[in-house]
Parts: sequence; structure tokens; C-alpha cells
Amino acid sequence: MDPNDCYRAVSARDARFDGVFYTAVRTTGIYCRPSCPAMTPRQANVTFYPSAAAAERSGYRACRRCRPDSTPGSPEWNARADVVARAVRLIGDGVVEREGVSGLAGRLGYSERQVNRLVTTELGAGPQAIARSNRARTARILLETTTMRAADVAFAAGYGSVRQFNDSIRESFDLTPRELRARSSRAAHPGAGRLRLELALRPPFHADALLDWLAPRAIEGVEAIDGRTYARVLNLPHGVGAVELTLGDDSVSAELELTDLRDLAPAVQRCRRLLDLDADPVAIDEALAVDPLLADLVREAPGMRLPGQVDGFEMVMRAIVGQQVSVAGARTILGRVARSRGTEVDLELARRHGLTHAFATAESVAEAAPEEFAMPRGRATAIISVAHAVASGELDLHPGADREAARASLLAIRGIGPWTADYVRMRALGDPDVLLETDLVLRRVLAREGLDRTRTERWRPWRSYASLHLWRVA
Repeated sequence: MDPNDCYRAVSARDARFDGVFYTAVRTTGIYCRPSCPAMTPRQANVTFYPSAAAAERSGYRACRRCRPDSTPGSPEWNARADVVARAVRLIGDGVVEREGVSGLAGRLGYSERQVNRLVTTELGAGPQAIARSNRARTARILLETTTMRAADVAFAAGYGSVRQFNDSIRESFDLTPRELRARSSRAAHPGAGRLRLELALRPPFHADALLDWLAPRAIEGVEAIDGRTYARVLNLPHGVGAVELTLGDDSVSAELELTDLRDLAPAVQRCRRLLDLDADPVAIDEALAVDPLLADLVREAPGMRLPGQVDGFEMVMRAIVGQQVSVAGARTILGRVARSRGTEVDLELARRHGLTHAFATAESVAEAAPEEFAMPRGRATAIISVAHAVASGELDLHPGADREAARASLLAIRGIGPWTADYVRMRALGDPDVLLETDLVLRRVLAREGLDRTRTERWRPWRSYASLHLWRVA
């Protein structure tokens, strides 16, 4: 980070950089987001940090006005595919909380020492410190939006003891848990196991394009869309949950119902990935608009997001089932799979939208026989093979998976071709730079416009977003 560039962004209160870096003011001991309206520090008095954890590690506390701990995540970590980016995505999904740094290192295929060194070099804090910062943010949400006892909040947020919880909250926010709760309003608290929160994003945000994509593909009993509200059931590390997401023009409101509140952080991160809320739409649109073919499309639909997923295996199922059948036909088949192999749920938030099941897990589908699926036997066999690979750990589709390795593993399975592997890489693994060259619709558009590989290479590293614009116009 160049300090002069950072200071210019702070002077302009440029919200595009919220979550990209953090500004710590030495004279106050506070760190803020770049767009903080209360901050006009002299450049000599500020230090810039690449993560909230790094600022906290240096003794700074979060600003109470701009709430830097509630910013969108840096778009860099979704765009990159190196080990540090993979580590950040896995930490956000709660891997360190569940498996420790050793588990994180094992998933990445590196030694614990090497992972600590690489992450600390780029983010100014190691995996444990970043997880601790995330834990404090989760605890704050629970304190402010629920009436849970402080001891229960500590457990749900992932703390090993109440004392550790108290110390962490005081260090991060310069308030005790009791004081933090007293400053908040919980009048709209929706009930036990239920939370309401706002999901931060960078505008512009093309909510209608996301809903237009999700609506026709919604699996009956698992997902539902009503106007600008999308609801679904989630498979989570400690149980199941339901979420209701209301998409505005510049914000997303979420209501969650969880069977285990330890799943709050993973649930929020999966919703963010589903809606691509950590993207930098201004940078993407500016890069694509250089091409005359895409310029008009970008102007018509600024802030396009790459629809992601809440479960990698579910996305593979969608990709395989959707081959050579209509979107409606694939939706019908997937609904049957959810009812026969999924988990039945009884959650108030799910009932509100007529949702009855969490989608089938890889372990459940691996036990099925090909005859159970209403599709050609070869395709059913491919689904079961993928399920076995995911259940055994041979195929990694978690947020921090190695994208190249996952694609190679998919292609090694009989019945999985390049289109499926690339589609999974695009949507399940969030790769922003995939152009589905074998996709029939895209091939027709590119042929009609007379575009060759040389032209489409100029769309890097945002070819996935270019594909969305071309699909939309087609």
C-alpha cells in the first residue's frame, strides 16, 4: 500500500476503499474505514493497515461512528487464487474456529509455520489474530441484536472462556460487553435463534440482475423469491439454518434463523459469496467498458454481480443436472433430490416462505443408486462419483479450494467435461476470470460479433463478469 495513495482516498472519503485498508490515528488510538465522516487527520499522524486485525494487533480500537469492522471484505481476496487469498476465504468461513491453524494449514497443503508467515506478511496479522478479530465482530452482532446471556454469546462467537470474551471485546471496542449492549437498540429483535443485520456492499449494486438469475433456478422447498426478497435453507457446519435476504439498490438486509449460533459467521460469509458482495463493481465496470462491445452493456447494467453459492457440492449438482435440459426441468429434478436426499427442516423463517428442506449433502447423495435420479444413467453416475469425491475429500469445493486443482479433479471424473468444470470454477469457487468458451450461447454471441480469443483476452481478469453481460443481452 502506498501511503500517499491511501491518504488521498481518506481525504476524499472514498467508500470504494472501505475494507481494502484501514486508517489508524496515533493521536486518538482509533482505527477507521477510509470513508469515515468523523476523520480528518494530518497525514503525519496516521498509519495504514491492510486488515482490521493488524490495527487491533498494534493496539488500536475500532471507531464507534464508522464501525470499520462492518465494512465489505476486500475484493482482492476473491479475485486472487494464491495461498494467502485462499487462507483469507477459509478463515472467513470459520475454519480456524473449527479446526485451528493446523487445520487451515492442512487444507492449504502448507506447514503451519509457512501459512503464518505468508498471511502475516500480507495482512499484518496471522490467521489466529484475523480469526480473533472476526470473532469479536460476531460477538458484537450477537450482543447488539439478541437478548442472549453474555456467557452464551461468548460460546456462540467461538471464545474458549468468558474472560477471554470480555478481554477481546474491551480491546476491540474499548467497551465491556455490558456497555456495548447498553448502547444498542434491540427493539426489533425477532426471537430466539433469530438475528437481523445489514450486509455491507460497494455500490453500484444491480440487485435486479441477481434476482433475475436466481428466480428461475430456485429449487422448490429449498429456495424462494418474492419480489426483492430471496430466502433459502442452509447446510452449515453445526446444523441447518434459514436466511431471508432483501435486496435494495445499495444495501442488503438479512434475517437469519440458526439451530446453532456458532454458525453465524459462516452463514453470513456464504450469503456474501452468494450475492458477490465483496466485489469492486466500479473497477470491474471500468475495465470492461473499454471494449466497445461491452461498454453499452455495462452502462445498461452497472454493478453486475457474479451469482455465487452457499454450498459447493450443490453447485456441482446444478451444473450436471442442468446439462441438455431446460432451466425449469433442472429445477424439478433438483427439487426431487432435495426431498429424497435432503434434510427436512422445521424453522419458523423457512415456513414463512414455504421452505421444507436443506439440499442434499455429498454424503447423502453418495449413498444413492443411479436409478434414483430421473436422468440418463451416465449423468446420474457422474453425480454419484462427484458426491463420493467430495465426501472423501478428494475433491475440495470449499471457499479456499485451489481452483486449478478442483478443475483438474472434476475433469478426471467420467462424465464431467470442460463446460461443467469451468462453470463450477466460476460459480462454486468464485473465479472472476472464467470465459465458458464451450457455452453455446456465448459462442453464438462471440461469433455474431466476430470476436476471437485475442479480443476476449483483453477482458481479463473479469471475464466471468463479461460472460454475465453477454448472457444477459442474449
